[in-house]
Amino acid sequence: MAQLTLVQAVNLALREEMRRDEHLVVLGEDVGRLGGVFRATEGLQAEFGEARVVDMPLNECGIVGAAIGMAMTGIRPCVEIQFSDFIYPAFDQIVNELAKVRYRSGGQFSAPVVIRTPYGGGVRGGHYHSQSPEAYFVHTAGLQVVVPSTPAEARGLLKSALRGDDPVIFFEPKRLYRSVREEVPEEETLIPLGVARVAREGSDATVLAYGAMMPFCLQAAEQMAKSGSEVEVIDLRTLWPLDIETVLASVRKTGRVVIVHEAPRACGYGAELAAQIAERAIEYLQAPIVRVTGPDTPFPYALEAQYLPDVDKILQGVQRVLKF
Repeated sequence: MAQLTLVQAVNLALREEMRRDEHLVVLGEDVGRLGGVFRATEGLQAEFGEARVVDMPLNECGIVGAAIGMAMTGIRPCVEIQFSDFIYPAFDQIVNELAKVRYRSGGQFSAPVVIRTPYGGGVRGGHYHSQSPEAYFVHTAGLQVVVPSTPAEARGLLKSALRGDDPVIFFEPKRLYRSVREEVPEEETLIPLGVARVAREGSDATVLAYGAMMPFCLQAAEQMAKSGSEVEVIDLRTLWPLDIETVLASVRKTGRVVIVHEAPRACGYGAELAAQIAERAIEYLQAPIVRVTGPDTPFPYALEAQYLPDVDKILQGVQRVLKF
């Protein structure tokens, strides 16, 4: 096994899949000679050439539009958007075109495009480099939305996304790119989309999270264990399609739920989770569902630590449901 950071695991998955499938190409700004702003594509152009690792103009709408056309002719594009904040110029192409190719063609065409993009705060990037726009894409029928939380998860999930026949928005937690490292098996390991992971078992409360929030949730659960409360932590991994059965099984066991994400609270992904739990398992709930999220403001620069959820805020949420 190799000890890899999350960004190294992403690079490995891309390299392995490009060796496996000659139709896979990488598109984006500075993905070639530079290797991407976070070096996720470093070395790929040297190995696979400029025809398969393509430096594109500063035009996210054009990059995604080109990828859609390529995908409909048999090529399998993987697009990198440098920061998730820059995905908005491509929003029309993603929501009105990419997500609807299979539907509008009656299943005659598919668009196997994977859009990779770093999301979230924790790196002092300010309001144009720290947003978490996952809820926009979960709301759009036709898209799969994936968020890994560890190097092994990133490799396995990305490989599955690249082999699928439908579009995937693959959010990478950039604050974890180099801050976590773990052993990644040398043998090929695919993690299917739409399957959540029980990251820590418990019986007293359920914490639902994904991506960059996972380390904080696990730390909070360990602290709660010292006082005798066992918290179950679910890593959702795929936001859509949601593995609702794993979520409900945990809720039925614990009766208490805390949802954690760094995106703003109003209409955030946690609202959908809370609604689905209330609709399907309200008779099991012993306390109101609590959300620990970012506030409904633009992402700040100077007050980043106050904006983001942390271990203390998660602990407060867990203690609130336990005391109800």
